[in-house]
Amino acid sequence: MTFNTIFPKFGTLISSYNRLICSSELGKTLDQQTVEIILPNQLGYERVAMSTVAAFAKYFGFLPDRIEDLKTAVAEACINAVQHGNKDRPAARVVVTMSFRDNVLNISVLDEGDGFKQAPKDPDIVRIMNNLDPPVGFGVFLMKKLMDEFDYKKLPDHRNEVRMAMKLGK
Repeated sequence: MTFNTIFPKFGTLISSYNRLICSSELGKTLDQQTVEIILPNQLGYERVAMSTVAAFAKYFGFLPDRIEDLKTAVAEACINAVQHGNKDRPAARVVVTMSFRDNVLNISVLDEGDGFKQAPKDPDIVRIMNNLDPPVGFGVFLMKKLMDEFDYKKLPDHRNEVRMAMKLGK
């Protein structure tokens, strides 16, 4: 089964779009096991990334429960990129790249912002429930718990990248 079989209406459009992105904007070649999307810096577009990662993971045989975990982690990463990385700047973009290699789905979410100085500590749920701490810090916490691997780094070109990975069959 090929990508064009699953998405017959979008195959030509996506292929053309990938060539445009590869040749002009990002300067790299995408292969048959890689999908990259560029999202406007606006809340709500994380749903596009969620739908894309769900279809991509299903294509490679991930189980429905794991796909739901992937969707949640990708949504959190995209929302964080819009709100905290790009600081809701309309001209900024969020780039989501998904690739499948050696039975591992790798996801990268890039933003164009300043990022955070240090990764937030895990939230203290008891303190939050007792209104002793504000209800923040759940995004990174969820991504770490739902994914097999999680990493955050500041890139030399001043962008921020969240990298996550999920193994097939786990």
